[in-house]
Amino acid sequence: MSSEELPSLRTRRNFIRQVSCAAVGTWALTSTIRDLRLINAAIAQAPAPGYKALVCVFLSGGNDANNWIVPTDAPTYAEYASIRGLLALPQSSLLPLRTGPSAGDPAYVDADGHSFGFHPNCPELQTLFGEGKLGMLLNVGTLLRPITRAEYLTNATGTRPPQLFSHSDQVTQWQTSIPDRAPITGWGGRVADLLNAVSNPSGNISMSVSLAGTNTFEVGNLVSQYQVSSTGAITLGGSLMTGTGARAKALKDILALSNTNLQRTAYADVVERAIAVGDLLNTSIASTALSTDTPPGTWVWNAPFPNTTLGNQLKMVARIIAARGPSAFNMSRQVFFCSVGGYDTHTAQITLSPTVNPTTGTHANLLNEVSECLYAFQRAMEQLGVSNDVTTFTASDFSRTLPTNSQGSDHGWGSHHLIMGGSVRGGHTYGHLPTLAINGPDDTGTGRWLPTLSVDQYSATLAKWFGVDNTSMSSVFPNLSRFATSDLGFML
Repeated sequence: MSSEELPSLRTRRNFIRQVSCAAVGTWALTSTIRDLRLINAAIAQAPAPGYKALVCVFLSGGNDANNWIVPTDAPTYAEYASIRGLLALPQSSLLPLRTGPSAGDPAYVDADGHSFGFHPNCPELQTLFGEGKLGMLLNVGTLLRPITRAEYLTNATGTRPPQLFSHSDQVTQWQTSIPDRAPITGWGGRVADLLNAVSNPSGNISMSVSLAGTNTFEVGNLVSQYQVSSTGAITLGGSLMTGTGARAKALKDILALSNTNLQRTAYADVVERAIAVGDLLNTSIASTALSTDTPPGTWVWNAPFPNTTLGNQLKMVARIIAARGPSAFNMSRQVFFCSVGGYDTHTAQITLSPTVNPTTGTHANLLNEVSECLYAFQRAMEQLGVSNDVTTFTASDFSRTLPTNSQGSDHGWGSHHLIMGGSVRGGHTYGHLPTLAINGPDDTGTGRWLPTLSVDQYSATLAKWFGVDNTSMSSVFPNLSRFATSDLGFML
């Protein structure tokens, strides 16, 4: 294929980069064009001005959102405590949501008359909510279309998402936002396919960057996820590239082959690109200073990142965002994926011995980590001057049952999630708290809440802010028209 046949792609290597993926730091030719509708939408998509980034924080295992955000108004808290049993957090321990950052500010009350409190291990989230930088989406989950309790119980055709309460299936449905189709691409990948060509025409790394290995969320047809570790690009280093042994010589001989064989030439280009991108990333993040370095090479942040799995992932995202400009990555749109596990709390969710203490235990430690890490990341975005340009949001397999199984909780459905950033209409909750009653109007029958908002609506609201125009929205979220609104209003 001649360069005249592809006038928008200057060289063969640029073409390979467009249709290749980054797996463990290497680019492999695995992407194929499977969705012509999305490709046509990408051609029509208008350029999105300015810089923006979406950061997905996936809480793997199914976060018990019933103890993350708890109703504190007297009648609703009584319902919560009665059903939760030994998992119920004492009302006095909850951190109240307020209308401002001061302890003297009035309590926040939603349109239904509910007040709320965070888990006692989340004071940082309480601060961000009071500052108007954090919003909460209530009772959201995977849906084919709006569903009633009667429809759930009769299992009418086309009402329930398939394989409810299954980890692997629900993770896939959250990350694809198409529960009634075989998974092909993730919604983050489809957004990247749509926007990359118009927003990052000269970008030097993939628009989709994963800090947590291969994921479904960022799988695209044209743009493929580039995997980065929490310490930098995963490069072909050591004796394989720099040594003088047989392996190094063999690899370099492959790269030096002439172009008489297209497959060998393509492989050489892919490996050379992987080496170049890895070197560029590591050099760029090492040379970007956020403030005075003492000693040289030490990153100084206004709020230190915890030295945890999630903390180190988000710190690397911050460093990559710091190098977004034309002198390094030259990116106007970026999608990041982070993930932390441990949320499948069937047992040991709280401290059971020597006395029951619902404010400590496995789940309390996990929520403390996510609270500290999100706070540090938001302060880093403010330090970089991009708070209004970076939106962070949480996702998880599902929530958990409100009743306890005596040691923890079991797989649920509808959940509560957080959206953070300077462009978030923070200091508010969105959606409605389910009626906390077993066999009530919002219950499947076992304390699993029927979602009243869909992943489609949640994701589409983020995508709209990110730059996906209305004419292209249905190409990214084909089921969106089944729901009453496509914009839940939590973004400016």
